[in-house]
Amino acid sequence: MDDPDDPRPLGLVVMGVAGSGKSTVAESVAARAGAVYLDADAFHPASNTAKMAAGIPLTDEDRWPWLAAVGDELARRLTAGQETVMACSALKRSYRDALRDRAGDLCFAHLHGSSELLAARMAAREDHFMPVTLLQSQLATLEPLEADERGFVVDIAQSPDDIADEVVARWRT
Repeated sequence: MDDPDDPRPLGLVVMGVAGSGKSTVAESVAARAGAVYLDADAFHPASNTAKMAAGIPLTDEDRWPWLAAVGDELARRLTAGQETVMACSALKRSYRDALRDRAGDLCFAHLHGSSELLAARMAAREDHFMPVTLLQSQLATLEPLEADERGFVVDIAQSPDDIADEVVARWRT
């Protein structure tokens, strides 16, 4: 899958539904790898954030401009030679394809856990725009990584440090 003529580093997208620990794990992985950390939530337009805060699931039409902005930023960083770790839900294959279309080859670390664990984590969060009521819509939208996608699945029942260790170890293999 690697193109020896492409000098860009391999970007990592830490993906999963709300409550999976994407931001925590991605930030830890970036620190351990000496990479740039970015959170895709920072690229949402205010209208998307307001919609989610109101408990309204985003549609594909809501997500396409956001994914374009996320993919463009990944491409900009990777083209500049900055190893980059992005926390991003990337729930559907088409969303991951859109990111790859803009940023090139990416590795996806899918943080996976039971709906009960995810709901408990979401309920414990403070000051986050995403309510627990949107978890089921995210789980319904989620399409697991396919065999031809570079990436791997990590069980979130482990500690955040163990998850980050596993992601770092598996990222470039």
